[in-house]
Amino acid sequence: MGLFFDVLSAINNPDQQGSVAQLESVTNSIQQLATEHGIQPSQLQMVMSALGGALRPALQQQQSTVGGNPLGNLMGQVAGAGMGSSMLQSLLSPELQQQISQTIAQRIGISPDVIQSVLPTLIPAVISLLNMGASQSGVQGSNPLLSAFLDGDRDGDTDLGDVFKFANRFLNPSAV
Repeated sequence: MGLFFDVLSAINNPDQQGSVAQLESVTNSIQQLATEHGIQPSQLQMVMSALGGALRPALQQQQSTVGGNPLGNLMGQVAGAGMGSSMLQSLLSPELQQQISQTIAQRIGISPDVIQSVLPTLIPAVISLLNMGASQSGVQGSNPLLSAFLDGDRDGDTDLGDVFKFANRFLNPSAV
């Protein structure tokens, strides 16, 4: 639940880009995508958890290669460009995306083809979520939400499945 608190902190911090509308947009796009591909809500939470587990090392590798602030800039460009963009490929190669989809498919028991077809939308949605912690336009600074996701202290409280679950509860309290 720790990472979800970082999401809420980004929403409440006027120096960061996060907003309730942005969180709602991200969760709605993920839910719509899952519905379109026949992914059940319980499976979706597992997909998000597995995606986070696969995405974290890739972003950690990028961070060690390009550094913290350039990674944040690249993530901002991916979040702005959206699905299927060449910017996504500059962050995660097609080979790495395929490896991530196979890892998730094996872990969850969903067809690798289904996972491969949703990744070009899921990954930018996750990047948009993490980008909520970026500084407002024109202000340089670190992204505490991205830093928490990369979890330098390895305490394991960065599960994207939990973030997605708590975001839905936060946005739809009467549905719980």
